[in-house]
Amino acid sequence: MKIVTYNINGLRPRISQFGSLRKLLDSLDADIICFQETKISKQELRADLVRADGYESFFSCNRNFDKSRAGYSGVATFCRVKSAFSSDEVALPVAAEEGFTGLLESPRVTGPQKDECSSALEGLEEFSRDELLKVDSEGRCVITDHSHFVLFNVYGPRADCDDTERIQFKGIFFKIIQRRWECLLHQGRRVFVVGDLNIAPTAIDRCDAGPDFENNEFRRWFRSLLVENEGQFVDVFRTKHPDRREAYTCWPTNTGAEEFNFGARIDHILISGSCLHEESGQEEHNFVSCHVEDCEILIQFKRWKPGNTPRWKGGRSIKLEGSDHVPVCVSLEEIPSVPPHGAPSLSTRYCPQVYGCQQTLVSMLTRKQSAESFKNSEESSSFLEAHDCSEGSARQRSCSTTFCLGSNLAKAGPHVETRKKARQSQWSQLSLKSFFQKSSSHSETFARSTNDIKLSRTDVSASFCCSNSSPVHVEVSSNPKDCIADVSASSPADNGCDTIADCQLSVKEKSNVALLEWQRIQQHMQNSIPLCKGHNEPCVARVVKKAGPNLGRRFYVCARAEGPASNPEANCGYFKWAASNSKHKR
Repeated sequence: MKIVTYNINGLRPRISQFGSLRKLLDSLDADIICFQETKISKQELRADLVRADGYESFFSCNRNFDKSRAGYSGVATFCRVKSAFSSDEVALPVAAEEGFTGLLESPRVTGPQKDECSSALEGLEEFSRDELLKVDSEGRCVITDHSHFVLFNVYGPRADCDDTERIQFKGIFFKIIQRRWECLLHQGRRVFVVGDLNIAPTAIDRCDAGPDFENNEFRRWFRSLLVENEGQFVDVFRTKHPDRREAYTCWPTNTGAEEFNFGARIDHILISGSCLHEESGQEEHNFVSCHVEDCEILIQFKRWKPGNTPRWKGGRSIKLEGSDHVPVCVSLEEIPSVPPHGAPSLSTRYCPQVYGCQQTLVSMLTRKQSAESFKNSEESSSFLEAHDCSEGSARQRSCSTTFCLGSNLAKAGPHVETRKKARQSQWSQLSLKSFFQKSSSHSETFARSTNDIKLSRTDVSASFCCSNSSPVHVEVSSNPKDCIADVSASSPADNGCDTIADCQLSVKEKSNVALLEWQRIQQHMQNSIPLCKGHNEPCVARVVKKAGPNLGRRFYVCARAEGPASNPEANCGYFKWAASNSKHKR
């Protein structure tokens, strides 16, 4: 069997990219597919986003109501199965859980698994219930129990070096989830951890690792989990490819770093536990050595396609389709089947937001007939409008109507609203029985529409003629030039012109002045853009978005894609603040 982990950077755009959820899943060709950063809230769970034929899905959504993190994070596990009700496939989990603290309110965690959740919290008395729920409310973990192993689909928090709050959040997150792993391992279970942990463990896993790179507290924590550091987990990719360099899974989105493979390996597959063989007493008999065939990074999913993508020039004219991550897969062998079982209750097939929105036969037929009736009425109305205008065009090439601006103008409104309400009421009362009755002919619909329009015109004309106000004649012409001429001719004095010719000349002069001024500004901006020192090419302008004394300040950098300093084709590192006539406001 094959397990894939993939930070998709939004489930909706990936579905749009591949055409459907089923095509996206099939492209990965795996038995268990773990997505991170789905960016879908619980209210947005729909069948086309979470359900695909031949797959069972398990979601964890962001429960944080903070507007700054709305539509943020989220993970989903898709399992390819032949049956969801009585299956002996290992891919179909026997149990599933949203989150990792065991505190998320849900009726789906019961029995022995509930006891495991409670024991997982032992030793965490230093954290209050609210603190635990806060850590577990961002939709960062789905746990699926596949009998032979327990799979953690994890999206680790990201924390900038100067963001104290998120650094503390990240530390608590990994401390609690590690306690859950240790609890399961203590019970003799095998544990798989897959996902985007937002940690590059060693210098070989990062393009720009500095001297103090490995001293980061989260990198030290990651390495403490590994077997070579007396931990219990195996970094599967690095075990299979210990010396492979430039094996990255993520690249910055705003520097074109994919062009020169300037990224980091932060998507991981960690495995802990004994092998499935009956005689596994020897130390070399662990799950990775006995059952892992290979582990690879699927670079074919990179956005940057060599030879097919134009050179990065500041990113303004290039739209890269796809995620800024690529999938990582592990191939397993000699995995025996399990006793028949059905899909656990966390499956989206039991989610009210999904199955609660399915249409009934009556609603489907009602919508269909309503749509056809609306289409017929639109066709009739458009035909009448075209017919009336064509009659008027025999005398003049426009359709004119005399309006009276006064209190009587509002009298025409109720007739239109009444007819709309009547039609809506008629459509809303359709039943299944009426669907099988003979529908009205197109000619009857045409006649009713004709009477409605004639009646409305009579009412409007009558209301206008009874007005005490003087009428204002408005020409609605089919020719745009005629309309412009009519407007210009209506009141030249209002525009400060003595004649129509003077008015038109004034408009042309103003347009020419504006065009010349805009060209001057563009030329000035072009001349003010500096050239980078490394390639003697125009730079690109950026704006500081990070909070601080330079927030909002403009600067120039080399327009080429980011890459290693040893590559002369990559970004040369040029930087220059934009000149300002006034003192920069702090």
